[in-house]
Amino acid sequence: QVQLVESGGGLVQAGDSLRLSCAKSGRTFNDHAVGWFRQAPGKQREFVAAMSWSGSSTDYADSVKGRFTISRDNAKNMVYLQMNSLKPEDTAVYYCAASGSRGLVSTLKRKPAYWGQGTQVTVSS
Repeated sequence: QVQLVESGGGLVQAGDSLRLSCAKSGRTFNDHAVGWFRQAPGKQREFVAAMSWSGSSTDYADSVKGRFTISRDNAKNMVYLQMNSLKPEDTAVYYCAASGSRGLVSTLKRKPAYWGQGTQVTVSS
């Protein structure tokens, strides 16, 4: 079993930066694609960013391209989401997610195998 725990959320102003972290525990993590999703009040959960298990491939939602960067540290079993130039519309609960073993980014985007509990990000105008 894989457990994911997010941290780093908070209240910031528009234009600020924030870095979310996701700590993984359980079985080995190095062969999972990893990613971030978010859910704003009254809206469906949406894809934000993902990275392949090797780190060689990334994918981003159009709304965050150029502002958000996903990274991972397999040695530490950590995944990060650096968020710059935050906007009020980025306000949401952010969820860390992982694919199954040897999962692809495309698979993760459709249906992650594992979810974290979420961390709130609020961006004031």
